[in-house]
Amino acid sequence: MERVLVIGSPGAGKSTLARVLARRTGLPLRHLDQLYWRAGWVETGKEEWAERVARLIAEPRWIIDGNYGGSLKLRLTRADTVIDLDLPAWLCVARIVKRLLGSWGKVRPDMAEGCPERPSWEFLAYTATFPWKVRPRTEDKLRGFGGRYIRLRSQTEIDRFLSAVTDRPAAR
Repeated sequence: MERVLVIGSPGAGKSTLARVLARRTGLPLRHLDQLYWRAGWVETGKEEWAERVARLIAEPRWIIDGNYGGSLKLRLTRADTVIDLDLPAWLCVARIVKRLLGSWGKVRPDMAEGCPERPSWEFLAYTATFPWKVRPRTEDKLRGFGGRYIRLRSQTEIDRFLSAVTDRPAAR
């Protein structure tokens, strides 16, 4: 694993898994939310976003955490591993509500500066319908991916996967 994509529903634990994986492998971690959003929840323009993603994937080694379906095909061209968190929608929604209650008004470590946690019914609805509305499009984009594909469907599977990843020196 040298270039790893961590994808899945909001609330599935992508950022948490990516942080642990980065610590154990020494791979540099990039959170797409930090790169996409500007202070005040302002989106990056399409052209600028495409350029950022192209520069990011040109790096020799990385872990990239986040979905952003519009750039997934491009990221897949350089990834050697995809870790797809496919947890139940009810669990992901519950985790988001818990996260919201615990960090309301604060900026999470995996989020861009100036983008504090805030309630959003649209985001909860997106998460609740992710398996039926978003996952099929993601799976279409994954067809033909020639690298290692790891689909984890429960917290037990995530924990088992992480326990198998041994620490590696950070520098190479």
